[in-house]
Amino acid sequence: MQALYPGSFDPLTLGHLDLIQRSTGLFDRVVVAVLRNPSKTPLFSLDERLRQIRQATAGLPGVEVGSFQGLTVDYARRCGATVILRGLRALSDFEFELQIAHTNRSLDAGIETLFMATSAHHSFLSSSVVKEVARFGGDVSHMVPAAVAHDLRGLFNAPSLSP
Repeated sequence: MQALYPGSFDPLTLGHLDLIQRSTGLFDRVVVAVLRNPSKTPLFSLDERLRQIRQATAGLPGVEVGSFQGLTVDYARRCGATVILRGLRALSDFEFELQIAHTNRSLDAGIETLFMATSAHHSFLSSSVVKEVARFGGDVSHMVPAAVAHDLRGLFNAPSLSP
């Protein structure tokens, strides 16, 4: 069975990576796909985000990395996924994610949405929080993969705070 894990991943956090790692035990193939949203201006370019995800998932079996624009269900069909993975950090995520799941199901009843709870020690993480901490020079090494922390330090000209 194949799953699609879509998102902006701007940037990829350890919460995202936790979900990817755990999903490899459930599915033969997991496609991590960066949504290209023309109405948003991301911190990192599409190519940078793809590189960051590829580096972070290099040792994980069955993980592929791609990008798409448009409807998630259309991309899921193109890549052969029958499940869309979504992470939940808190109850506040559920209402929005449930609405999206119902919308996707109305567009293609053959594609299910699977909600996975983020590990408790990553439940505070969001890409927005990571960007805010990095913007003000805080240490994000416990929030993101090493390559992403390096890229954030370079972007905000922050010194290395990790050993």
